[in-house]
Amino acid sequence: MNRTKTFVDYAAAILLLLILIWFYPLVAIAIKLTSEGPVLFRQLRVGKDKAVFECIKFRTMTIDTPNVSTHEIRGDYVTPLGRFLRRTKIDELPQILNILRGEMSLIGPRPCLTTQDTIIAEREKRHIFCVKPGIAGLAQVYGVDMSTPVKLSRYDSIYIKNWSLKLDLKIALSMLGGKGFGDRVRKFTH
Repeated sequence: MNRTKTFVDYAAAILLLLILIWFYPLVAIAIKLTSEGPVLFRQLRVGKDKAVFECIKFRTMTIDTPNVSTHEIRGDYVTPLGRFLRRTKIDELPQILNILRGEMSLIGPRPCLTTQDTIIAEREKRHIFCVKPGIAGLAQVYGVDMSTPVKLSRYDSIYIKNWSLKLDLKIALSMLGGKGFGDRVRKFTH
């Protein structure tokens, strides 16, 4: 990838931050009014060159939620407001700060947890860690998530091999158009 992508990431992140500056406090107040715990959720993720960084999101789950990947979480851990934030991807907005810190990109492979050994191994095989992870990625557009590590890393590889600003724009527009929305949190069963 190149300097143009980095410039676009920073410029877009600053622009988004300026546009959404009024929105962040509203989400924070809503989170505080509807559930106990902090507004922000921080979790260690694996980034470029396998560097570990702290990914920042709006908190969507109860404070007693186990630290495992989303598809392993029962739905009863997600707060009612959290369901909406996750479905609309509003919970991802604080990752703009990760972009400004140089840890993430707007578009790229989604960052995995430090405990997701299978994903890490698959991504190592395909040299996925040569790029910064993104807030949105090609795999998401096609409905592929962390629960299918081999398929996920294949899409990540396709993205890297075919990268262009045009591809990033297509992915961004697809995400804005509703592709990749939804959530893999399991429904609660008794």
